[in-house]
Amino acid sequence: MPPPQRPHLAAAAAALLFLLLLPVHLALAAAPGFRGFSYLLNCGAASPTTDGRGLRWEPDGPYVSAGTPGAPALPGPGGLLDPTLATLRAFPRRPGAKFCYELPVDKNRRYLLRPTFFYGALSAASSTPPVFDLIVDGTLWTAVNTTDDALAGAASSYEGVFPASGRNTSFCLGVNPDYTDAGPFISALQVIQLDDSVYNATDFRTSAMGLIARTKFGSTGDIERYPHDSFDRYWLPFPDSKHAVSSTQNVTSADFWNLPPPNVFNTAFVAEQDAPLVLQWPPMPLQNDSYYVALYFADTLSESSRTFDVYINDYLFLKGLNVTSAGLSVFATQWILSGLTRVILKPASPSALPPLINAGEVFGLFPIGRLTHPRDVLALESIKKHLQNIPEDWNGDPCMPLGYSWTGVTCDKGSRIRVISLNFSSMGLSGSLPPEIANLTALTDISFANNSLLGRIPDLSNLSKLERL
Repeated sequence: MPPPQRPHLAAAAAALLFLLLLPVHLALAAAPGFRGFSYLLNCGAASPTTDGRGLRWEPDGPYVSAGTPGAPALPGPGGLLDPTLATLRAFPRRPGAKFCYELPVDKNRRYLLRPTFFYGALSAASSTPPVFDLIVDGTLWTAVNTTDDALAGAASSYEGVFPASGRNTSFCLGVNPDYTDAGPFISALQVIQLDDSVYNATDFRTSAMGLIARTKFGSTGDIERYPHDSFDRYWLPFPDSKHAVSSTQNVTSADFWNLPPPNVFNTAFVAEQDAPLVLQWPPMPLQNDSYYVALYFADTLSESSRTFDVYINDYLFLKGLNVTSAGLSVFATQWILSGLTRVILKPASPSALPPLINAGEVFGLFPIGRLTHPRDVLALESIKKHLQNIPEDWNGDPCMPLGYSWTGVTCDKGSRIRVISLNFSSMGLSGSLPPEIANLTALTDISFANNSLLGRIPDLSNLSKLERL
């Protein structure tokens, strides 16, 4: 296995599954709202909802044109502690279809996306929840399987960081016929614009990030969230009574690239004197691949510092790391991991203060998907505006990812992704054909038979490859 990429250092001076039915003890949010184009959508809701943290969640209806609002079966007489789980939006099972939320965004910014799924009460004898794909623009993100959490009466959350390549981002749920016989669903969707410094070591021109683990070492409390973290990231506890300590140091994290909340530094794991600190983290085995790793440190003693070496498995991550009470972070953008991972902190010398660690994040990296040729997208959008009774899956990228093109649209996946066929026969369409159809210059086949179209057929003389009309 090749050696991992050398980590980077950022000093303060210079995915995930979780249980949403557990209480989260935070002060009501009087903090300012999120920056830029950010969304908290309560899927299937008819009116705005305010959660226990004081965050306002809006109905998802203005951003999606498909699906049916509904409600999950409640797990018991205690009801839900999170009001955003009281409703959901369910979509039909149409193999190969994707159902998309269309969200205005700031071009060339990056966004944290966190969909949440709560299927409701489930017993071992009842039907299992559907399994389906998550898609962002033309990128196939991951498959959603909430079965284990549903059996526990809990919700599932997935988190990723994606670039915005245009003025709109599409977040989609894809019906994969190889999974289950039921359509997808969603309970809530967060889309939060990140500051430019957050995770900026990743090349988002080619890669997106999926959260594997985000941990606060030494914490025994609940999941920590907004308002301590301005991006509402979830920091999960990692208890260990042998090594856990508390800290009263006031760490100012505004200068950290990833802007970790100051509260993640108020607990830590500290090694025993003259001994290394060995952690199996993340707690689950990983596929052999490249990962983004960020580790956060701050000395728990006032006006103090300590020096130690950081290893991940058998590779030296950073030698002679000097940690002060001001805090710092280290990160690597393409670190190769496989199977169970060990983080090892070794003291620099026998007389040195023992090593410590406060928090960490691990993301999987995966390639950004290709997109349909922009001219073809604009032409199809014009066709869509001129027709009525269009299919519900005519949202998102028309061709990508593979297996999820719009109903009736066939594409060629060559050096440019072009639309080569429109087969809209017997789809119950009405309206007219706009002249922009002639901009689909790769078309070889067009069929609008057995519909109720009006008006003239546009000039198609530009379609030199057209074989059948």
